[in-house]
Amino acid sequence: MYRRVVDKNWDFKTANTKEFTHCYHAYPAMMIPQVARTLIERFAPSGKCDLIFDPYMGSGTTLVEASLKGINSIGTDINPLACLISKAKTTRFDIDTIEKCLSEIQLFPFVFEKEKVISTDFSRISNYTFWYSEDSLIKLSYISQIINTFDEDVQLFFQVALSEVVREVSFTRNGEFKRFRMAEEKIKQFNPDVFALFESKARRNLKGLKQYLNDSPKTKIQICDFNTVNNIPNEILPDDSVDMIVTSPPYGDSHTTVAYGQFSRWANEWFNFPNAKNLDRILMGGSRKSEQEIETQSIKKELGLIEKEDYKRYLEVVSFLYDYSDSMKNIAPKIRPGGRICYVVGNRTVKGIQIPLDYFTAEIFEKYGFDHEQTIVREIPNKRMPSKTSPTNKAGAKVATMSNEYIVIMSKKHNQGKKSK
Repeated sequence: MYRRVVDKNWDFKTANTKEFTHCYHAYPAMMIPQVARTLIERFAPSGKCDLIFDPYMGSGTTLVEASLKGINSIGTDINPLACLISKAKTTRFDIDTIEKCLSEIQLFPFVFEKEKVISTDFSRISNYTFWYSEDSLIKLSYISQIINTFDEDVQLFFQVALSEVVREVSFTRNGEFKRFRMAEEKIKQFNPDVFALFESKARRNLKGLKQYLNDSPKTKIQICDFNTVNNIPNEILPDDSVDMIVTSPPYGDSHTTVAYGQFSRWANEWFNFPNAKNLDRILMGGSRKSEQEIETQSIKKELGLIEKEDYKRYLEVVSFLYDYSDSMKNIAPKIRPGGRICYVVGNRTVKGIQIPLDYFTAEIFEKYGFDHEQTIVREIPNKRMPSKTSPTNKAGAKVATMSNEYIVIMSKKHNQGKKSK
């Protein structure tokens, strides 16, 4: 169907995935920087590569790697946390100002008094007494209060450090992206040092920032929050303006695959970002489509088997595929003739049936004027995903997550131009 090539050189088993500002923040199913870096090095289209676009930006891996190569980039994501992380990772903060603020942060344990905390209203956080101790909430609020006194151009640096702490000091279970509360016995012993944790995150990020500033030339980086499923604004990306796409789209809807909405809810609620509570419903495949079939030859057999096995799950899969194909339809005209796309996808398993999303991705882009070059199969030994996942959210109902990724490489035909619309 579409040629796959197994290549062990793409495993990057011993690579340091936390170089530069990639160290900033954990995020579900992150594309490791070595994959993005190698794709840019090997597959940048001939002639020119002045603009790289990531339509499912996530934590900004592609944008950081593009800037390290001196290439301008645009990324978009409708998850506010993703935008926060990506903007922080690509901002050239002033080191002296950061270090001055850190000297103040060092004093937190010595100057903190509960009575100094101005904001003690946590009603924006769902069931906050269930998820946090009062002590943690008060100290988190104090950190936010001090961050807001810093200069505006460095607040973002410390907000992204706080974002991680907000989740890590909650009663959520370690190693889970979904929201599962710790056992009561563990909660009784759980006493996180909020201030020390925040300082350690900030210092770790400062180290990555220094490396990033030393190795990256200044480039133009634009962080957006438009949804490619609906449209891509022409004023941001005119047709035929993108030289290359390097991205890793979701593998399925957030409810049943990687729980982007649940993972992000801690920070999104803390910062009172929009759609914090209903993000999963607006992410790709989050709303059920009325259509019961989707036009495809590449995964027709698999969809038929899932439909026979579980019609409800079939409709969930089809809803995701509709959104995913609409997104690709909107993306296709933005790529210049001769431009190249690199989609790093995972082939999820539903009801014991593996869905070859790499075939579907190639099929849809082929429909809009692209030629399939190759699909690279790589092992994912260090993917930021749990080794087992709970697709049904039922306690104990676990299945193994995928162990391979498929890198779909395609180029836009030179004779297509506007025909790809």
